[in-house]
Amino acid sequence: MPTTPALVFDLDGTLVDTARDLLGALNWVLVRHGRRTVEPDEVGRLVGHGARAMLVEAMHRTGEAVSPEDLPPLFDAYIARYRAHVADHSQPYPGVAATLGALAQTGARMGVLTNKPQELADPLLATLDLARFFAAIHGAGRFSYSKPDARVFHHVLDELGGSGNGAVMIGDSATDVATARAAGAPVVLVSYGYTSEPVHTLGADAVIDDFAELPAVLEHLLA
Repeated sequence: MPTTPALVFDLDGTLVDTARDLLGALNWVLVRHGRRTVEPDEVGRLVGHGARAMLVEAMHRTGEAVSPEDLPPLFDAYIARYRAHVADHSQPYPGVAATLGALAQTGARMGVLTNKPQELADPLLATLDLARFFAAIHGAGRFSYSKPDARVFHHVLDELGGSGNGAVMIGDSATDVATARAAGAPVVLVSYGYTSEPVHTLGADAVIDDFAELPAVLEHLLA
């Protein structure tokens, strides 16, 4: 493997299983507004486009769509609730910390690119002791645009010092594939993440079932 690849990781569903805490905060808001709760098997259809989009979709699925004027207080309530419980149940997927450590030892430069708000991505990664692996963490809100806009991918690369000997997106969804394609980069998807579509149909360059498989796949992609 080249000594200085730039590896850009999605967060929810790729590095960390956040479903229980995401749903906990979301269902707290829904119940407060007389709605039914959403179930764990709905995560793949809700996560991936950011917290605001998740809340809008959840409201639509559980009753009358939320009006633009009613959305800001709902969003603020969700953010406050989730921030207070950001890592109650969330955990890195098996092999994530060990594999990131091994990649760091090879000289890989690593960053996170997520549509999770920056104010939530930072404490989540810090609490789970994963922030130490990343020289760049880009969440929603830093810019007026987000994934799959290629500009955010290039912002991460710039912060990592450029594309070096290659850049790869590692994620779990169609959004991550679209981001990589827009940026002209290869993409690896994990099969265990949050997606409503079969992961093998999304057009990734490689799909892995175990995060520990990543170094071998990167060696092939960056050869």
